[in-house]
Amino acid sequence: MVQYAVTLKDGDWTVFRDGAPVEHGMSRSAAIQMAKDLAFDAEERGEPVELLIQGYYGEMSRRLTGASED
Repeated sequence: MVQYAVTLKDGDWTVFRDGAPVEHGMSRSAAIQMAKDLAFDAEERGEPVELLIQGYYGEMSRRLTGASED
């Protein structure tokens, strides 16, 4: 499973892949779009994806795709 996250870090919105920063210094909307694009690409390769997005007040939304349901 690959994990993408959008969080506010040091005053900038940052996109992470599996805990490592991919891009920083972005607007929230640009960071979300980038994370969604990266998640879509991973899904197209058949990888399960966890997408985490931080809200303006610190709350996190989570989406899982491609996970097998046994």
